[in-house]
Amino acid sequence: MEENKEQILIRRLLTKDEAAWKELFGTYSGNLAGVCNRYISGKDDVHDILQNSFIKMFRSIETFEYRGSGSLKAWMIRITVNEALKHIRQHSGRIQDTDLSEFPDIPNDEEPDLDEIPQATIMKLIQSLPDGYRTVFNLFVFEQKSHKEIAGLLGIAENSSASQFHRAKGLLIQKIKEFKMSKKAQYE
Repeated sequence: MEENKEQILIRRLLTKDEAAWKELFGTYSGNLAGVCNRYISGKDDVHDILQNSFIKMFRSIETFEYRGSGSLKAWMIRITVNEALKHIRQHSGRIQDTDLSEFPDIPNDEEPDLDEIPQATIMKLIQSLPDGYRTVFNLFVFEQKSHKEIAGLLGIAENSSASQFHRAKGLLIQKIKEFKMSKKAQYE
């Protein structure tokens, strides 16, 4: 069985080949910065998390287990998300249940059509969610964690995770509708 490009890179990483680490960084740092940006808003914080993630990868590459194409990227994303969560916990204490009275109940109407909204705009709208909502939303949607897993990661109740996700989704729908209305008003 012939080794693919990813397997060759992994073999080089295991030997601590400096050029391989530079290649890894060059290939994946942009994508991993995007992952960080889903959780953290400060550019300096994103840089720190990315740096800490690569240090962790360097130190733990021996524990990586190749499971097929894409497994290296998945491993790197998991490390980066964990580093982002660690950063959130260190800088804002425990992810707390957001005071739900702060936000009105949002009707659970139909989801908006996202086709005409640029992905970068959607990501900015997600980034604008309150910290707890954004973290739960990202873990549920992008990392595909269950509310039980999210609760364990964040030290909150499982029903709080579900509630924060529901409210994050509702708030995001509201923000998308406002964005669409402002775009529509520009063209009238």
